[in-house]
Amino acid sequence: MLFADRNDAGRRLAVALSEYKAKDCVVLALPRGGVPIAAIVADAIGAPLDLLLVRKIGATQNPELAIGAIVDGAKPVVVRNQRILRLTGTTDAAFDRTAARELAEIERRRLLYMKGRSPLDVKGKTVIVIDDGIATGATMQVALKSLRDRGASELVVASPVASQDALETLAEDADRIVCLASPEDFSGVGAFYQDFSQLEDEDVIALLAGRRTRPQPNTQPRT
Repeated sequence: MLFADRNDAGRRLAVALSEYKAKDCVVLALPRGGVPIAAIVADAIGAPLDLLLVRKIGATQNPELAIGAIVDGAKPVVVRNQRILRLTGTTDAAFDRTAARELAEIERRRLLYMKGRSPLDVKGKTVIVIDDGIATGATMQVALKSLRDRGASELVVASPVASQDALETLAEDADRIVCLASPEDFSGVGAFYQDFSQLEDEDVIALLAGRRTRPQPNTQPRT
Protein backbone atom coordinates (compact mmCIF):
# COMPACT_ATOMS: atom_id res chain seq x y z
CA MET A 1 0.00 0.00 0.00
CA LEU A 2 1.29 3.44 -0.93
CA PHE A 3 0.00 6.72 0.53
CA ALA A 4 0.06 9.97 -1.41
CA ASP A 5 1.02 11.91 1.72
CA ARG A 6 0.17 12.13 5.42
CA ASN A 7 -3.23 13.68 4.68
CA ASP A 8 -4.13 10.69 2.52
CA ALA A 9 -2.94 8.34 5.24
CA GLY A 10 -4.94 10.26 7.85
CA ARG A 11 -8.16 10.02 5.86
CA ARG A 12 -7.75 6.28 5.41
CA LEU A 13 -6.87 5.75 9.06
CA ALA A 14 -9.88 7.82 10.14
CA VAL A 15 -12.17 5.40 8.30
CA ALA A 16 -10.55 2.45 10.08
CA LEU A 17 -11.13 4.19 13.45
CA SER A 18 -14.68 5.38 12.76
CA GLU A 19 -16.11 3.16 15.53
CA TYR A 20 -14.57 5.56 18.07
CA LYS A 21 -16.65 8.48 16.80
CA ALA A 22 -18.12 10.51 19.68
CA LYS A 23 -16.74 8.08 22.28
CA ASP A 24 -14.89 9.39 25.32
CA CYS A 25 -11.39 9.09 23.99
CA VAL A 26 -8.27 11.16 23.44
CA VAL A 27 -6.09 11.17 20.33
CA LEU A 28 -2.37 11.61 20.96
CA ALA A 29 0.14 12.26 18.19
CA LEU A 30 3.84 11.51 18.17
CA PRO A 31 5.43 14.64 16.69
CA ARG A 32 6.25 15.66 14.25
CA GLY A 33 5.16 13.12 11.62
CA GLY A 34 2.16 11.77 13.46
CA VAL A 35 0.52 15.14 13.98
CA PRO A 36 -1.18 15.77 10.60
CA ILE A 37 -2.52 12.21 10.56
CA ALA A 38 -3.78 12.44 14.14
CA ALA A 39 -5.41 15.83 13.45
CA ILE A 40 -7.51 14.32 10.66
CA VAL A 41 -8.48 11.36 12.85
CA ALA A 42 -9.36 13.58 15.83
CA ASP A 43 -11.57 15.81 13.67
CA ALA A 44 -13.29 12.81 12.09
CA ILE A 45 -14.15 11.02 15.34
CA GLY A 46 -14.80 14.14 17.44
CA ALA A 47 -11.96 13.70 19.92
CA PRO A 48 -9.50 16.19 21.43
CA LEU A 49 -5.95 16.09 20.11
CA ASP A 50 -2.76 16.41 22.10
CA LEU A 51 0.90 15.51 21.77
CA LEU A 52 2.96 12.80 23.38
CA LEU A 53 6.54 13.98 23.44
CA VAL A 54 8.70 10.94 22.86
CA ARG A 55 12.05 10.60 21.10
CA LYS A 56 13.91 7.72 19.57
CA ILE A 57 17.42 7.12 20.92
CA GLY A 58 19.47 6.29 17.85
CA ALA A 59 22.71 4.34 17.54
CA THR A 60 25.82 6.50 17.23
CA GLN A 61 26.86 4.95 13.92
CA ASN A 62 23.30 4.91 12.54
CA PRO A 63 20.94 7.47 14.16
CA GLU A 64 17.94 5.96 12.36
CA LEU A 65 18.45 2.66 14.17
CA ALA A 66 16.62 2.78 17.50
CA ILE A 67 18.56 1.50 20.47
CA GLY A 68 15.85 2.81 22.77
CA ALA A 69 13.42 5.65 23.35
CA ILE A 70 12.53 8.24 25.97
CA VAL A 71 9.25 9.98 26.81
CA ASP A 72 8.58 13.21 28.67
CA GLY A 73 6.87 13.27 32.05
CA ALA A 74 7.30 14.03 35.73
CA LYS A 75 9.68 11.08 35.67
CA PRO A 76 10.92 10.41 32.10
CA VAL A 77 10.42 6.82 30.96
CA VAL A 78 13.29 5.16 29.10
CA VAL A 79 13.14 1.90 27.15
CA ARG A 80 16.32 0.13 26.04
CA ASN A 81 16.37 -2.26 23.09
CA GLN A 82 18.80 -4.76 24.55
CA ARG A 83 19.12 -6.78 21.35
CA ILE A 84 20.11 -3.73 19.28
CA LEU A 85 22.37 -2.48 22.07
CA ARG A 86 24.28 -5.75 21.94
CA LEU A 87 24.43 -5.79 18.14
CA THR A 88 25.78 -2.23 17.98
CA GLY A 89 28.10 -2.60 20.95
CA THR A 90 26.66 0.54 22.53
CA THR A 91 28.02 1.18 26.02
CA ASP A 92 25.89 2.42 28.90
CA ALA A 93 27.77 5.72 28.86
CA ALA A 94 27.11 6.25 25.14
CA PHE A 95 23.44 5.40 25.59
CA ASP A 96 23.10 7.85 28.49
CA ARG A 97 24.74 10.67 26.51
CA THR A 98 22.36 10.19 23.59
CA ALA A 99 19.38 9.90 25.91
CA ALA A 100 20.33 13.21 27.57
CA ARG A 101 20.43 14.96 24.18
CA GLU A 102 17.02 13.59 23.23
CA LEU A 103 15.55 14.62 26.58
CA ALA A 104 16.80 18.15 25.97
CA GLU A 105 15.05 18.13 22.57
CA ILE A 106 11.86 16.93 24.26
CA GLU A 107 12.09 19.84 26.67
CA ARG A 108 12.60 22.28 23.78
CA ARG A 109 9.52 20.93 22.01
CA ARG A 110 7.43 20.91 25.17
CA LEU A 111 8.10 24.60 25.78
CA LEU A 112 7.47 25.49 22.14
CA TYR A 113 4.43 23.33 21.43
CA MET A 114 2.65 23.28 24.77
CA LYS A 115 3.42 26.86 25.90
CA GLY A 116 3.01 25.97 29.56
CA ARG A 117 -0.15 23.88 29.12
CA SER A 118 -0.46 20.62 30.98
CA PRO A 119 -1.05 17.44 28.95
CA LEU A 120 -4.64 16.32 28.55
CA ASP A 121 -5.77 13.97 31.32
CA VAL A 122 -5.89 10.39 30.05
CA LYS A 123 -6.88 8.68 33.31
CA GLY A 124 -9.71 6.23 32.72
CA LYS A 125 -9.91 7.06 29.01
CA THR A 126 -9.40 5.25 25.75
CA VAL A 127 -6.26 6.72 24.20
CA ILE A 128 -5.51 6.43 20.48
CA VAL A 129 -1.78 6.91 19.87
CA ILE A 130 -0.86 7.80 16.30
CA ASP A 131 2.37 7.98 14.33
CA ASP A 132 2.98 8.16 10.58
CA GLY A 133 4.74 4.80 10.62
CA ILE A 134 6.36 2.33 13.00
CA ALA A 135 9.72 0.78 12.14
CA THR A 136 11.06 -0.90 15.29
CA GLY A 137 8.31 -0.11 17.79
CA ALA A 138 10.75 1.27 20.38
CA THR A 139 9.33 4.79 20.34
CA MET A 140 5.72 3.64 20.46
CA GLN A 141 6.52 1.11 23.19
CA VAL A 142 7.83 3.75 25.57
CA ALA A 143 4.83 5.93 24.73
CA LEU A 144 2.45 3.15 25.75
CA LYS A 145 4.29 2.47 28.99
CA SER A 146 4.04 6.12 30.01
CA LEU A 147 0.33 6.28 29.20
CA ARG A 148 -0.36 3.14 31.20
CA ASP A 149 1.43 4.78 34.13
CA ARG A 150 -0.81 7.85 33.70
CA GLY A 151 -3.92 5.67 34.11
CA ALA A 152 -5.21 5.21 30.57
CA SER A 153 -7.84 2.48 30.55
CA GLU A 154 -7.42 1.35 26.93
CA LEU A 155 -4.48 1.91 24.61
CA VAL A 156 -5.03 1.83 20.86
CA VAL A 157 -2.01 2.06 18.56
CA ALA A 158 -2.91 3.44 15.14
CA SER A 159 -0.56 3.83 12.20
CA PRO A 160 -0.84 3.74 8.42
CA VAL A 161 2.12 1.37 8.14
CA ALA A 162 4.35 -0.69 10.43
CA SER A 163 6.86 -3.48 10.22
CA GLN A 164 5.70 -6.93 11.26
CA ASP A 165 8.41 -7.07 13.93
CA ALA A 166 7.15 -3.81 15.43
CA LEU A 167 3.58 -5.07 15.57
CA GLU A 168 4.73 -8.18 17.40
CA THR A 169 6.67 -6.04 19.86
CA LEU A 170 3.72 -3.74 20.56
CA ALA A 171 1.16 -6.51 20.94
CA GLU A 172 2.21 -6.94 24.58
CA ASP A 173 1.64 -3.29 25.49
CA ALA A 174 -1.33 -2.24 23.34
CA ASP A 175 -4.92 -3.30 23.90
CA ARG A 176 -5.57 -2.92 20.19
CA ILE A 177 -3.52 -2.16 17.09
CA VAL A 178 -5.01 -0.59 13.96
CA CYS A 179 -2.53 -0.70 11.09
CA LEU A 180 -3.43 -0.34 7.43
CA ALA A 181 -0.33 -2.05 6.03
CA SER A 182 2.36 -4.34 7.47
CA PRO A 183 4.47 -5.50 4.52
CA GLU A 184 7.01 -8.28 4.86
CA ASP A 185 9.56 -6.19 2.96
CA PHE A 186 9.73 -3.13 5.21
CA SER A 187 12.51 -0.81 4.06
CA GLY A 188 11.48 2.25 6.09
CA VAL A 189 8.42 4.40 6.73
CA GLY A 190 9.19 6.94 4.01
CA ALA A 191 9.13 4.24 1.33
CA PHE A 192 5.35 3.99 1.71
CA TYR A 193 4.64 7.68 1.03
CA GLN A 194 4.89 9.47 -2.29
CA ASP A 195 5.35 12.72 -0.36
CA PHE A 196 7.14 12.27 2.96
CA SER A 197 8.21 15.88 3.43
CA GLN A 198 9.63 16.87 6.80
CA LEU A 199 7.33 18.89 9.03
CA GLU A 200 8.50 22.00 10.85
CA ASP A 201 7.70 23.16 14.38
CA GLU A 202 5.29 25.76 12.96
CA ASP A 203 3.28 22.99 11.28
CA VAL A 204 2.82 21.19 14.58
CA ILE A 205 1.74 24.36 16.40
CA ALA A 206 -0.80 25.20 13.69
CA LEU A 207 -2.29 21.71 13.64
CA LEU A 208 -2.62 21.57 17.42
CA ALA A 209 -4.37 24.96 17.67
CA GLY A 210 -8.00 24.61 18.70
CA ARG A 211 -7.93 20.84 18.83
CA ARG A 212 -7.30 20.30 22.55
CA THR A 213 -11.02 20.64 23.25
CA ARG A 214 -13.48 18.10 21.93
CA PRO A 215 -14.79 19.14 18.48
CA GLN A 216 -18.04 18.01 16.90
CA PRO A 217 -17.44 14.85 14.85
CA ASN A 218 -17.43 15.29 11.08
CA THR A 219 -19.46 13.00 8.88
CA GLN A 220 -16.48 12.92 6.50
CA PRO A 221 -12.76 12.86 7.36
CA ARG A 222 -11.06 16.24 7.09
CA THR A 223 -9.34 16.92 3.76
